[in-house]
Amino acid sequence: MESALTDEQIISTLDEYRYDWKDEDVAGRSVKRGLNETVVRRISASKKEPEWMLKRRLRGYELFRSAKDPDFGPFADKTLADFDYNNFKYYVAPLGDGISGSDSTSSWEDLPENIRSTYERLGIPDAEKKRLVAGVAAQYESEVVYKSIREDLAKQGVVFVDTETGMRDHEELFREHFGSVVPDDDNKLASLNLAVWSGGSFVYIPRGVKVEIPLQAYFRMNTQNLGQFERTLIIADEDSDVHYIEGCTAPIYSENSLHSGVVEIVVKKNAKVRYSTIQNWSTNVFNLVTQRALVHEGARMEWVDANIGSRVTCKYPACVLLGECACAETLSIALAGSEQMQDSGAKMIHLAPDTHSSIVSKSVSRNGGRTSYRGLVKVKKGASGSSSTVVCDALLVDNVSRTDTYPHNVVEEEDVLQGHEATVSKINDDQLFYLMSRGINEQEAMAMIVRGFIEPIAKELPMEYALELNRLIMLQMENSVG
Repeated sequence: MESALTDEQIISTLDEYRYDWKDEDVAGRSVKRGLNETVVRRISASKKEPEWMLKRRLRGYELFRSAKDPDFGPFADKTLADFDYNNFKYYVAPLGDGISGSDSTSSWEDLPENIRSTYERLGIPDAEKKRLVAGVAAQYESEVVYKSIREDLAKQGVVFVDTETGMRDHEELFREHFGSVVPDDDNKLASLNLAVWSGGSFVYIPRGVKVEIPLQAYFRMNTQNLGQFERTLIIADEDSDVHYIEGCTAPIYSENSLHSGVVEIVVKKNAKVRYSTIQNWSTNVFNLVTQRALVHEGARMEWVDANIGSRVTCKYPACVLLGECACAETLSIALAGSEQMQDSGAKMIHLAPDTHSSIVSKSVSRNGGRTSYRGLVKVKKGASGSSSTVVCDALLVDNVSRTDTYPHNVVEEEDVLQGHEATVSKINDDQLFYLMSRGINEQEAMAMIVRGFIEPIAKELPMEYALELNRLIMLQMENSVG
């Protein structure tokens, strides 16, 4: 990530979406749009997959064809009324046909110049050089093109590779957990991902190993009308600890693209996993993802989720608290601007006694944008002594934006402590007047108020990512005045 800028420098460079540059579309130009069984088989063949994975893909394709769209949010209110699954290119190999993520490199110099230049502009190699991350995976189009991990972690048995390599080199472990968290028929988009998945990360942290600085994955789309369907599987063995961070960007096109990843996380006894996202897709991307964790006895799962980009986002990180004293926390931020809908939230399922969960959701709507918190807390019979808190705070910057809260709480046990609160507020005129009376212009003053509003969540990110999030908020506040 780039170094910190002063507010004056940020204000002076307010421009359009920062990541709107395009490489020559060599890889995707000849790829046809649309999905059928032939496409599914071709993806599997290009990766030289075992027969069992091809069968799973074909099952996913049939489930996708028979499944109905979800009946809530942007699916129900006609925001996605014209959504056409045949409008996307389902597999684009950036390094050439027949080259999958397992053929990726651990040297930036080995990448084609255009791809290397993209990641240099994003600051990913620089973060690696400064030892801000313990490992890096970079996905471009449909494949991971670069991956690396610190040598000392590899010697401890930490595995951080693309998902194809995980399937090939760790087949027994991979096959045991693949689809164990998100079932094949979980929802229409998850079934689609099963059929056409490509790329993503496979992470295994051995028992007792603590990874002290984050692993990082970065996803970049370049091709117009691309569908990106990475599949990430993280397994944290007993008493281990890891922080995984993902970021994503894409150029702006006049036609839409689709991102529909699936994340499966297994947090074993007394382990801890933190999964952080800074989602900054361009506003022609539909971001429809499925993310879920299984949390075993004494384990802890944390989601830190920042949603800034995309035209439509549907994302509800979920935790299933399987073991006694399991804990889970979701901290989320959603910023929606003109023609954006951020439908996000969290799900917490308590299945064991003395489990604890917390959801803190912050949203900001501006320039006619819409945010929604959509959450589920379910405490099943037998989960006695459990507790759950939900806090939803929404900030409206103007009179033409919208925010909604859709909580769903199901409690089947009597001995439970549960709390829910929600607030909606507008930019405080007194705060604005005070800041402007100190010589701060209105746009910068509003951005400062927004930064203060989301600070409880931003502070949970590593410093470099928090600085980047603050910079993005400044960019998002452009033209929000008046």
